[in-house]
Amino acid sequence: MSLFSPYVGIVTRATPSGRTPVEDLYFKWMIAAAVFFVALQIAFLSMAGLPPIDRPWADDTNFAIGRDFLNTWMGGRSMFSGGPGPWFDVRTYAAALRDMLGPTYPETYWSYPPHIVLFVWPLGLMPYLLAYIAWCVIGIALYLFACSSALPRERLLFLAVAPGVAVCVFFGQNGFYTAALLIGGLLALDRRPVLAGVLFGILTIKPQLGLLLPIILLLDRRWVTIASAAATVALLFVTTAMLFGWDVWLDYWHKIVPQQMWLTEYAGGLMFSLVSSLFYGARLIHLPLSLAWAIQYAGSAFAVAAVVWTYWKRRDPNLSLALFVTATFLFTPYILNYDMVMFGFVVALLRDRADNTMRDHWLLLAVWSLPVTMMFAGAIWIPLAPVVLVMFACWLLRRLEQSDGREAQSLPGNTAPAAA
Repeated sequence: MSLFSPYVGIVTRATPSGRTPVEDLYFKWMIAAAVFFVALQIAFLSMAGLPPIDRPWADDTNFAIGRDFLNTWMGGRSMFSGGPGPWFDVRTYAAALRDMLGPTYPETYWSYPPHIVLFVWPLGLMPYLLAYIAWCVIGIALYLFACSSALPRERLLFLAVAPGVAVCVFFGQNGFYTAALLIGGLLALDRRPVLAGVLFGILTIKPQLGLLLPIILLLDRRWVTIASAAATVALLFVTTAMLFGWDVWLDYWHKIVPQQMWLTEYAGGLMFSLVSSLFYGARLIHLPLSLAWAIQYAGSAFAVAAVVWTYWKRRDPNLSLALFVTATFLFTPYILNYDMVMFGFVVALLRDRADNTMRDHWLLLAVWSLPVTMMFAGAIWIPLAPVVLVMFACWLLRRLEQSDGREAQSLPGNTAPAAA
C-alpha cells in the first residue's frame, strides 16, 4: 500500500539525506523545536542571571525560576510542617512566599489536591534549584519510559524535544508526570489492568485530566481497573487524612474548589495565552461570560458524545486513544498548554500511518506545536488552541468512522510488556 495518495510520487522519492519528504518535514520541525527549547532556557538565564542553589530565587519579572514548580516544592516542604492545609488560604500562602522571596512577589495560588504531597515530599528535602532540575529530568524520563512500549526508539527524541516539553520545563509544571500516568495507564489496560487502575488513581492529583476515564472504563467493562483505581483513590484519601487530619479535605473542598472556579471565570492576562479550552477561547475574543459557558457546555457535550461513540465498540485503538486525549482537552474549561505534553505521544503514534495525506501531516504538526503557537496566537487575540483541537477531533472521528477496526485490535503497548 502506498504511503498516501495522491502524493505517492512525491513521497516515494527519497530526499538527499535518505529520508522521504514527509520524514524530512518532521525532522526539520523536530530540529526547530530543539533549537527553541535550548534558546528559551539560555535566553531566560542570560536575562535573569544564574540563580542560587540553596533557596528559591525571583528573577527580574518577580517570578521564581521554574515558576509553578515553587508550588510543588512548597507542597513537598509542607509534609514536615502539618500538611498543605494552610496554603489553601490565599493570604496565608502569599505571606509565606513573600517572607521567602520578598514583598514584591506576585500573588500565587495553590490549586492541587492535598494528596499530591505524598508524591513530592522528597523534593522538599532538597535545595530548590536541585529539586527543580530533578523534577524536570525525572519527569521527562518517566514520560519517555511510559511511551516507549508503543513507539520505536527513534521516536523518543521526537517526544523529548516537543514544544510541550519546552513549555513544561519553563513553567516547572507536572505535564510530564500526568502524561506518563494517563498514557501509561491506557497502554497497560489489556495486559496489566491493576497497574492501569493504580496509575489512573494517582492521576487524581490533577483531576480534570481523568474526568472522561470512567466512560471508557465502563464501556469497555474494565472492572479490574475500576476496582484498582477506586482502591488507589481510597488509599490516597485515607493516608492523607491520617497524616494531616480529615479537615484537610474539607478545607480543600471549601477553599480550593471555589478558588479554581473564580480563576476559571476571571483570571486574565497571561492565562488567555496558556489555557487551551473552548471557554477561554471564547473569552479571548471578548464574548460574554454566559455565551462562553454555553460554548464550553456544547464542547463538553461533544467531547462526551465522541468518546461514547468511539468506545461503544472496539475500534482502531490508536485513533481511539488520540480521540480520548483530544476530548479530554475539549471537555474541561480549565486545562493549560503545559498539560499538552501527551500530544507529543499522540502525534508520534499517528504520524506513520499509511493512509495519511500531506494535509494530515500538517494537522498533526499543528497539534504537536500547539503548546507554543497558541501563546503567540493568544497575544494577538486569536483562539488557536480550541480551533485546532476541534479540527483534530473531527479528523479523528472521520478516520474512526472510515476504519472497520481490523487494522489493529490492541494498542502497541499491549502487544509487548507494557511500560509504566
